[in-house]
Order: sequence, then structure tokens, then C-alpha cells
Amino acid sequence: MTESIGILTAGGDSPGLNAALRAVGKAAIGTYGMNLIGFRDGFRGLMENRTVRLDSGQLSGILTIGGTILGTSRDKPTKMPVGGKTLDMTDLMVDNYHKHHLDVLVCLGGGGTARNAYSLMQKGINVITLPKTIDNDVVCTDVTFGFDTALTIATESIDRLHSTAHSHHRIIVVEIMGHNTGWLALGAGVSGGADVILIPEIPYDTDIVAEAILQRFRKGAGFSIVAVSEGAMSTELFQRLQSAQQKLAKAENKKERKKLNEEVAAIEAERLRSTPILTQELEKRTRLESRVTILGHVQRGGVPSPADRLLATRLGTACVDFIREGRFGIMVAARGDGVEAVPLENVIGSRKNIPPDHPWLKTARNLGICLGDK
Repeated sequence: MTESIGILTAGGDSPGLNAALRAVGKAAIGTYGMNLIGFRDGFRGLMENRTVRLDSGQLSGILTIGGTILGTSRDKPTKMPVGGKTLDMTDLMVDNYHKHHLDVLVCLGGGGTARNAYSLMQKGINVITLPKTIDNDVVCTDVTFGFDTALTIATESIDRLHSTAHSHHRIIVVEIMGHNTGWLALGAGVSGGADVILIPEIPYDTDIVAEAILQRFRKGAGFSIVAVSEGAMSTELFQRLQSAQQKLAKAENKKERKKLNEEVAAIEAERLRSTPILTQELEKRTRLESRVTILGHVQRGGVPSPADRLLATRLGTACVDFIREGRFGIMVAARGDGVEAVPLENVIGSRKNIPPDHPWLKTARNLGICLGDK
């Protein structure tokens, strides 16, 4: 029987999504004669039954295009905004899945997408996910597609900031994406020659960072580059957040939980504003002119790198092989030069943080880069 595949892209856009769509489509249609139906704008498109039949013509010429031709959204099947309310719409999605006589739903996304796909799997849908995110924080895979492109953009940005930092004898603080992990900031910081790298996995002491910069100044270095992950936080903020989260876990009544949830949300909001505050503190403590550059969404845009195109293509074609084998409820993970089918239950609920003994951290320390902790 000819298989029918549904496919969607969910979560934040990421370089390599179109390469993965193309790979799934070309392998499914050209090699096995399968049908491919795309759902627009992620899980919302599945709920609203907004589809496009993907054929060879529509998949042609998209390998090098950034973003996703299907569109995306962050809507969750179990918490979907509908008519001013937040509803569980999984049953409607299951109905639409069966209306199209689909054999499998392929979901391209990060950790959140894997959780959403798993919730649909529990309703009886066959699902397979492919790991994409510039944050590289999906567990059970060596790397996610989108990461290499973002790493290249962030590194090139640091390269460009060196000249203005040197010319004006400034501290340049550059904020790099990564959500709650430091893969992008650490990789770009080491590759771009940053003098300080601050990541979520290592809460930083502002005094230690300031002293490291002053030591460079005393040795004749008239500028410093500080690479900061957007999720990095000071030790003081980290301790406040940890304390509030511990109290929340022990809270026994609804009123207390609500208050503590609001406290955690306030601390998280403060965390998002911490880079400009850090920049001001460094200028105050070092008396050196300091400027902040927030790279933002530029890291997610543009042409995907050759490495991301290759990875997305490998995972996409392997996905079709797993479909032919009838293997569902899995994430197609990168493992060395090959792939591995990882059960979705092993993926959800976890995040791939940088371990304290990771070689990149050792490299940074051996280079004399300050990580804010000593």
C-alpha cells in the first residue's frame, strides 16, 4: 500500500527546515511513490486542516532557502488558543489526521515539538520527529540542524565586533541566543576569540568578570569581548530562582503556588533583561566604556550552512526509511555519521545542557577565557 505522510514544522524557525522538507519529500515521492501532505503553521494548521499537497515541483529549489515554506507556530495541541480560550485540541487533530488517511505525521522541531508529537502519539497517531533548533539542546542526538548556521553567524558577528572594540578601547558585550543552554555562546565565544564567556550552566560573579577584564587592561589589552548566552544569570539571580523553585515544589495550597509561580515568572523576566544590566555594571566597576550588542533573530535567518543542509538531508531521508520499516513514535537522531531511532519517551522532559567536563569548557579554561566562576 502507498503510504501517505503528513508533515509540519513547529516552534521557532531554523536554518535547514526546508532542506529537511525537501529530503523527506524527494525520498518519499521519488524513491517510494508515497504521498506527502504539508500542514501550514505547525500544529495550528493540523487543527484547522490547512494543507498543501507537496510534490516535486514545490520541493524544487528550496534547499538553500532559510525559514520554512510551510510556516510555523508555537501553538501546542493540548493548550491551543481558540476563541479567547485555551483548549485541548488533540482530538480534532486526530480527526484531521484520519480524514487525510495518513499513515504517519512527521514533525520537524525541537524539544517542545517532541512533547507535542508525543501527546498526539498517545492519542493513537503514528509520529516521527526530526531534531531542529539553533540552541542544540535536544537530548539523545549529537547535534540538531540549525545549530551550525547560527554558530557561524554568531562567530562572524564577534569577528566584526573585535575591530570596533579595539578601535574605541571598549568592552563589547554581545548577547547570543541559546535559550537556557550555552552551546551557541560557548562555541561562538571560543571560535570568535571572546575574552569572557557566560552561559546558563555556570552562574557568573560580576566582580570576577570585571576583575578579569581589568587584568587584561593592566597587561596592555585595551579592549575585551564578552560573549553572553541569553539565558545566563548572575549567582545572585540564580540563587533567588533556585530558592523560589524549591519553595514552589513544596507548596501545598493553590494560593501559595500562584504567588510562587508569579515570583518565578518575575525572576525569569529579570533574567531576560540581565545583559544590558551586566553591561552597565561592568562599565561602573571597570570604568571602561561598555557597549551591548544583542544579535537576536539574525542568528536564525538566511541561507543554511552546508553542514546543516547535509544533516537535515541525512535525517530527512532516514526518516522515510523508518516509515517504510513501520517504526514510529521515534525521533531520528544524528549519531556519528549515521542515524539512530530514539523512542520519543526518552526525548521529552529533558534538555541537553553543557556538562561541566565538556571538552569545549576545558578548551576555554585552557585559553584563559573567564567563565565568571573563578
